[in-house]
Amino acid sequence: MTQSSRINMTEGPFFRKIILFAIPLAAASVLQLLFNAADVVVVGQYAGSYALAAVSSTGSLVNLLVNIFIGLSVGCNVVAARFFGAKDNTGVSHTVHTSMFISMAGGVLMTVVGFFAARPLLQLMSSPAEVIDLATLYLKIYFLGMPVMMVYNFGAALLRSVGDTKRPLICLAISGVVNVVLNLVFVIVFNMSVAGVALATVISQALSAVMVVLILIHEEGPLHLELKQIRLYPAVFRQVLAVGLPAGLQGMVFSISNVVIQSAINSFGAVVVAGNGAAGNIESFIYMAMNACYQACITFTSQNIGARRFNNVNRILGNCLGLVILIGTGMGFIAVGFGPQLLGFYSPDPAVIAAGMARLAIVGTLYAFCGCMDVMVGSLRGMGSSVTPMIVSLLGSCVLRLVYVATIFRASPTPETLYYCYPITWAITFLAHLVCFLVVRRNVEKKTEALL
Repeated sequence: MTQSSRINMTEGPFFRKIILFAIPLAAASVLQLLFNAADVVVVGQYAGSYALAAVSSTGSLVNLLVNIFIGLSVGCNVVAARFFGAKDNTGVSHTVHTSMFISMAGGVLMTVVGFFAARPLLQLMSSPAEVIDLATLYLKIYFLGMPVMMVYNFGAALLRSVGDTKRPLICLAISGVVNVVLNLVFVIVFNMSVAGVALATVISQALSAVMVVLILIHEEGPLHLELKQIRLYPAVFRQVLAVGLPAGLQGMVFSISNVVIQSAINSFGAVVVAGNGAAGNIESFIYMAMNACYQACITFTSQNIGARRFNNVNRILGNCLGLVILIGTGMGFIAVGFGPQLLGFYSPDPAVIAAGMARLAIVGTLYAFCGCMDVMVGSLRGMGSSVTPMIVSLLGSCVLRLVYVATIFRASPTPETLYYCYPITWAITFLAHLVCFLVVRRNVEKKTEALL
C-alpha cells in the first residue's frame, strides 16, 4: 500500500483524519446503495408498480439472512486494526486469510439458504399476492451472487482496517456504472423486469469482488493475500467471533424487527409498500453516509486500543458524534425538502409518492438519532466490548420496537404510527449506549493505570 492510501489513526488531531477516512467510505457506501437504487428506479419507471413493490419488499429479508456474516466482517476489521496498531504483521496476515475463508464459505452458505428459503420467508412476511412471484424470482437470482458480495465486503473491511477507503471506492465506482448500464439493457432492451435488475446486480458485484481481491494479491506487507494460504486460523477466528458474532446477531435481530414492520406495511397494500420502499431507499443514502462515521469510530478506536493509546478514545467518539449529527440532520431535511422530486425517480405514480412522503416526513427528519446510536456502538466495539452493545440494542431497539408494534400500532394502525417507532427506539437506545460507554471507558482507564 502506498503511504497516500494510509491514514495515521493513532496520532491527533483526529477530526480532519476522520473526515478523510469517512468521505471515500461514505461515497463507496452510497455507490453500493446505487446497486439497489438502480434496480428500484429502473423497475419503477419501466416495469410498473408491482415490479417496484417486489424489489422494494425484499430489503429487510436480505438483511435478515446476511447480517450474521456482515457482522463477522466487522469483527475482521476490528481484529486486523488491532494487530496493525500493535505492529503485529503476522496477526494481520492471518486475519487477511481467515477473512477470505469466512467470506467464501459464508457466501456459499447464504446462496443455498437464500435460494431455497426465499418464497417461504416472503409468505411469512405476508408479501402481497400480486408481487410475491416477482419478489421470489428477484431474491433467487440475487442470492446466487452472495459469494462475490461477501468477498467484496470482507476485502473492503480489511483495507479499511489500515485506513484505506479510497481503493474500495474506486472498485465500487466502476462496478456501479456497470450495474446501471446492465440494468437499462436487461430491462428496457430485453424486457427482463426484476430478473434483469437482479442479474445486473450480481454481475456488477462480481466485478467489484474481483477488483478488491486483485488489490489484496498485489499488496506488499501484511495485507498481502496469497490464495494458497487461505484458511481458518483458529486463534484469529476466535477473536473475529468475539467481536463479529454479537454484531451479526444484533444485525439479524434488528432485521427480524424490520421484517415484522415490513409485514405490517405489507398489510396496507402494494401502493404503500412501493412508497415505503422508495422512501426507505432514499433514507438508506443518509444511513450509509452516517455509517461511515460508525466505521471510522470503530476503526480509529480499534487501532488506538491496539497501540495502547487509550486516552484518544473520548476524542474519537466526540468527533464522530459531531460529524454524524451534521450529516444526519442536514441530509434528512434535504431529503424531505426534495422528497417529491426524489420519489418521482422511483415511481411516477402520485399515490406512491404521497405514501413515500408520509414516511420521509417522520423518519428522514430524525435520522440523526440512528447515526448517534451506531457511533456509540462503534466506540464500544472498538474498545473490545461487543456483547454489551448487542444486548442493549436488542432490548432498546428490537424488543421495544416489537412491543410498540403490538401495542401502540395495534391501537392506531396507520403507516404514520408505525413510522414513529424508528426515531423513538433510536433515541432510547442511544441513551442506553451512552451509559454503557461511561462504564466501559472507566474499565479501560483502570487497565491504563495497571499498565503504568
